[in-house]
Amino acid sequence: MRIDEFDYDLPEERIAQKPLPERDHSRLMILNKNTGIIEHRNFADILDYIYEGDCLVLNNSRVIPARLYGIKASTGARIEFLLTRRKSIDTWETLVRPGKRLKKGDTVIFGENDELRAEIMGYGDEGTRVVKFSYDGIFEEVLDRLGHIPLPPYIRRESDQSDKERYQTVYSKEEGSVAAPTAGLHFTEPLLERVKEKGVKLAYVTLHVGIGTFRPVKSKYISEHHMHSENYSIDDKNAKIINDTKLHGGRIIAVGTTSARTLESASDEKGMVKSTNMATTNLFIYPGYKYKAVDAVITNFHLPKSTLLMLVSAFYNREAILKAYNEAVALNYRFFSYGDAMFIY
Repeated sequence: MRIDEFDYDLPEERIAQKPLPERDHSRLMILNKNTGIIEHRNFADILDYIYEGDCLVLNNSRVIPARLYGIKASTGARIEFLLTRRKSIDTWETLVRPGKRLKKGDTVIFGENDELRAEIMGYGDEGTRVVKFSYDGIFEEVLDRLGHIPLPPYIRRESDQSDKERYQTVYSKEEGSVAAPTAGLHFTEPLLERVKEKGVKLAYVTLHVGIGTFRPVKSKYISEHHMHSENYSIDDKNAKIINDTKLHGGRIIAVGTTSARTLESASDEKGMVKSTNMATTNLFIYPGYKYKAVDAVITNFHLPKSTLLMLVSAFYNREAILKAYNEAVALNYRFFSYGDAMFIY
């Protein structure tokens, strides 16, 4: 299949630049795969479509303040870092801008009192640099003081203090993502309580979202695209919840594409998932892929020609998804990270 088969027209004003004041006040498009019927509801109405015995699988990764602004020690030139993946305690793969100014051995300093320093150790994948940090104290605390939440490039504003929590799910726990698992942004704690009261199980997985989620597909044919790798984990307790749901005939409902990728990466041919402390996946899901673990998906609306749009298309079909997207555009749905949601079952 060609990449341009996953294109659609999206006016720029449909891209949500800020979140709604209330998380669960977003709109919700319902897609029934069996009937082809599309409904338009509010997100809190998701309770009408999930049932006792189902299991919601949520990605509890937490976004780190991964964007840093510093200066090159030798010249004073302004440098921007975006941490993309942790390699060891103090070593990260990092996007740097402007990249041409930083070579192996260079040092970048951050903070008024040079409280964080980074040495360029070498080159990583897709133009990144491998950097080693030095500091006093605990790295996460230093990063929290100096770093900024890395909003996606289509949100054309700098992150502010409110994004530090609003660009997190209410159940975020495990720090490591550079982008939020945005389908989960619509859930509030009271709504999750109502979900549990209905007899729906909650299971948590962790997949740390990397910068590859924003990288465009550059190849003409999707089969030639090299999918980025991301780290994930599922503990024994949550694997058991998921597998018991399957065995008893309940549906596994992935909250977001990250949860879907995690489940499919960890499952066998019967849809049973295996627990793992930390594994890496570069699974690329596009039409032709047969889902094994996932029975329904809650997701946001994704960029044209993106791997996330392909993943959702594989769950239903390309034509139906693009029809739904065009209807969402016509009905003024809000798109992307801070936008509205879709439930496909």
